[in-house]
Amino acid sequence: MSHINKYGLLGGNFKKPPQRKTRLNRSYEELTPISWSEYFEFKRFVDIDGNRFATYSLGNVESVLIVLLHGGGFNALTWSLFAKYLVKQCECQVLAIDLRGHGNSFTTDDNDLSMTTFTNDIISLLRKSYPDKMPSIVLMGHSLGGAIAVNIASTEESDLPIIGLVVIDVVEGSAMESLASMQSFLRSRPKSFKSLTDAISWGMGNGHIKNEESARVSIPGQIKNIATGKLGTDEFEEPAIDTPVLTEAISEPQYSIDSIKEDEEFGASSIPSKKPLGNYTWRIDLCKTEKHWPGWFQGLSKKFLSIHAQKLLLLANIDRMDRDLTVGQMQGKFEMQVLPRVGHAVQEDDPEKVASILSNFLVRNKFANPTGDFVRAFFHYLY
Repeated sequence: MSHINKYGLLGGNFKKPPQRKTRLNRSYEELTPISWSEYFEFKRFVDIDGNRFATYSLGNVESVLIVLLHGGGFNALTWSLFAKYLVKQCECQVLAIDLRGHGNSFTTDDNDLSMTTFTNDIISLLRKSYPDKMPSIVLMGHSLGGAIAVNIASTEESDLPIIGLVVIDVVEGSAMESLASMQSFLRSRPKSFKSLTDAISWGMGNGHIKNEESARVSIPGQIKNIATGKLGTDEFEEPAIDTPVLTEAISEPQYSIDSIKEDEEFGASSIPSKKPLGNYTWRIDLCKTEKHWPGWFQGLSKKFLSIHAQKLLLLANIDRMDRDLTVGQMQGKFEMQVLPRVGHAVQEDDPEKVASILSNFLVRNKFANPTGDFVRAFFHYLY
């Protein structure tokens, strides 16, 4: 079975979670959330026709714009560590967006997750965010976000000044093959968590995200409080509520497919300790999006190859290539880099390496100027 089938389009393992858990560098109590403000300068909301989209930004506003689109079930904070590394290496600005139905973006119809709707959302958001002069754009997307980036770049009426396209770990052939196993994978995940720390611990222990720091900033944006509907990210950033403090802590998380069973007290961190308002569940019910899955990936390879902008494909495993991309790669139609020892969430598992690859891509193509921290790397690119 290929790596894409094992780890899927949305992160995680399509088979039941492995019994052997990833060894954590910190104790359970230390797996507390980290705020987005440690990585981005601004969090803004863009209102469009009754819809509100959350964006996070960082960098030199006079430089090339890197538009970051996350995968299904993830959120804009999946790019946190990567963004911080990138702006240190080259002159650029980054804009990470919560897609419709994800993170802190809320629309009049969060269930309308068709490729056309996603595409129109991003185009409209960029036009409204830059009404006077649109900067040159490099679209960068992970998984579903990569498919959206390709569709935007291949949409002639978008008239966006797209000069580069970067796609992370999504290939049409293997993506379409994996759809049959998607529901099984989604049903294997816990339906709820007792706390944000439990969710982070589960994500780390089951290989959803391998980078501990990244998991602590991104996973709270993937879940919401069942009682209040608040996103996990919003809840821990608010002042501590006046409720009794738990007096006992446990050293290991306890959870099942149905729920997290144990309470715990947050360990020492920069986030105030407080008792969660209630159980947490996933921000988006991906099981209900099944009708849209084929439309996300059909025709992806041919559209990717037809785009004239400079292209870079990052993969977690070489066996994800389909026939069209294999032929296109042999013809030198795009650059490709395979990263070792990462899972599907490539930009989270090794954000520093991905930032180095992208900064070299930007500088080599004269899209951005290097900074003092830039290191010219001689990656073995596949053309």
